[in-house]
Amino acid sequence: MSRPVPNPGILDIAPYTPGKSPVPEPGRKVFKLSANETPFGPSPKAIEVYKRAAAHLEDYPEGTSRVLREAIGRAFGLDPDRIICGAGSDEILNLLAHTYLGRGDEAISTKHAFLVYPIATKANGAVSVVAPETNFTADVDAILKLVSQRTKLVWLANPNNPTGTYLPFDEVKRLRAGLPPNVLLVLDAAYSDYVSRNDYELGIELVATSDNTVMTHTFSKIHGLAALRVGWMFGPASIVDAVNRIRGPFNVSTPAMLAAVAAIEDTAHQQMSKIHTDKWRSWLTEEVTKLGLTVTPSVANFILIHFPLENGKTSADADAFLTKRGLVLRALNNYGLPHALRMTIGTEEANRLVLEGLREFMARK
Repeated sequence: MSRPVPNPGILDIAPYTPGKSPVPEPGRKVFKLSANETPFGPSPKAIEVYKRAAAHLEDYPEGTSRVLREAIGRAFGLDPDRIICGAGSDEILNLLAHTYLGRGDEAISTKHAFLVYPIATKANGAVSVVAPETNFTADVDAILKLVSQRTKLVWLANPNNPTGTYLPFDEVKRLRAGLPPNVLLVLDAAYSDYVSRNDYELGIELVATSDNTVMTHTFSKIHGLAALRVGWMFGPASIVDAVNRIRGPFNVSTPAMLAAVAAIEDTAHQQMSKIHTDKWRSWLTEEVTKLGLTVTPSVANFILIHFPLENGKTSADADAFLTKRGLVLRALNNYGLPHALRMTIGTEEANRLVLEGLREFMARK
């Protein structure tokens, strides 16, 4: 039977697998710690604005997300004309790939990088080239070693998901300096709001001083608007112009846009979330390590827990053990980390319950 055939390579792409959602059971409280969602939800001001917007759902959104671009510009000191908003930063990553990658091109990402990068690369007929990491951290020299005449784009999540590691700004600048000028460097700063390191910069300075670098960000993490799908990019005028030519004119809904404006202006809500994350990330790292497990140092709102192979305490068994107790973490087989689980920093109750569950799991004979 004749039927439409996908473009070459499409069926070779492994689809993105999100963190599993818990299945509620009577009498059991469930904590979803598999998707790096904030335990506090969005700003109450964002919720109120979102509800008010429901009175005008018959109207198309303003096609350029102007009010949101202006709010982002005020928050970060940026020119709104150099900002693009999208349905989550995922959409913007795909738009960048569609704009700058074609059949036979190459795009580089690191071994344990965000899975959207190879998907966006391959969807446009390009080849995904994977650079090794050092201690689960992007390695500038390893990336530069893989650059060829076919390289058109480099993806760098900073901080990285799912490892939680980061590159200091000096290293990011060294990477940019080592890349040919025709290679686009995409800095994905989705988790930058949680970083408290003096040597970190989310990428704005580099974008502002170059013609071949962009920085993407999201409202899905510290702002708690994951369900609304809002992201943004800051880039050179020429790249913004090119991407805008293929961006859908109404890609951010009015309720999402207005809620995002309220969220970015509620700095107290953001600071509360950051302080909580700093405290419990440190506590969990220390306490989980005491159990004989290894935790990769993280600067984001999650930790990566490694299970030793020699004692038979596998990550799969730990995942099943915790899930039965209503504690849902993220298995990472599709990230090439079959012996690790990623845990989102949750409420105090959730964090203590996970530690208690891990302690009980590790003590089992």
